[in-house]
Amino acid sequence: MMLFRPVTQDDADQIAALAQQTGTGLTTLPKDPEKLKHKIALSIESFAATVEYPGKEYYLFVLEDTTTGKVVGTSGLAAAVGLEQPFYTYKVGTTVHASPRLGIHKTIPTLILGHDYTGTTEICTLFLSPNHRGGGTGKLLSKGRFLFLKNHPKRFANKIIAEMRGYSDENGVSPFWESLGRHFFDMDFDDADTKSGEDSNEFIAELMPKYPIYVPMLSEEAQATLGKVHPDTEPALKLLKKEGFRYTGYVDIFDAGPTIEVRQENIDTIKRSIDVNVVINSSVDSTQRFLIANRKVEDYRCVLANAQLIDNRIEITAEIANALGLKNDDQAIVTPMS
Repeated sequence: MMLFRPVTQDDADQIAALAQQTGTGLTTLPKDPEKLKHKIALSIESFAATVEYPGKEYYLFVLEDTTTGKVVGTSGLAAAVGLEQPFYTYKVGTTVHASPRLGIHKTIPTLILGHDYTGTTEICTLFLSPNHRGGGTGKLLSKGRFLFLKNHPKRFANKIIAEMRGYSDENGVSPFWESLGRHFFDMDFDDADTKSGEDSNEFIAELMPKYPIYVPMLSEEAQATLGKVHPDTEPALKLLKKEGFRYTGYVDIFDAGPTIEVRQENIDTIKRSIDVNVVINSSVDSTQRFLIANRKVEDYRCVLANAQLIDNRIEITAEIANALGLKNDDQAIVTPMS
């Protein structure tokens, strides 16, 4: 069984091993063991905290294969980005240049550096071991966060965002970075991206141009990558679009990957969720799959399992109930899986 739960320090070594497989672009899962332990400690502190409104909290979840005890994936929620240091993005806008005398009217796309997403909640740190992809594990790893968010809305902002990895070629070269960022940073793309994600991003304000960038001045290859994701990220983008996330014209300042957004109440997993009471049966004769979660915080648990929904009751096996830490008549939250 795959179990979605909050991280513990006992998971540190296994997560460190996962981090070595992530390649570039996942800066919220640092490869440095000490930085990773700090992330885990912040997550444990966040789950334990009493929260009335979102702040610097960071919630890291893991996906555990209970048959082996092995951690096979991670995903996270950053409660409110940009509070301790700016959360930079480029807004794709337009400017108009006109000469009535010459009869010329030009609308030119621009990139404007800003931090419009300050205070929003970010879903992040999604990584699943390649050996465990398929069979619904990716959906559990992504959607399990949304039921936690539904259970505890005060911990998060109403607007939820996701930064998607931008396009780079088979050699890891980002056309957008080569056409823009490299001219302002004396470092490679990977170094700048890692420094921004794992350390202070103060250098961005110090080195990035302060004025709008005229998109036609970039290379044609760079222009074509605006809002385009890396091929490996396309399945994640497709999944989030089904959840209701939409691109509204914001892109990453390093690789031009899209930042997508949605309101809490418009997330599909949340919209279709149902509050239920638990009924434990020795066997459950059903082919219907459900995302099933308890209503707890530090002991939050979520699984993807067959169950029987009758009115406001969910019938589950004792194995599932034990994994979720639930007893007869306990409350749970479920979302039917199509």
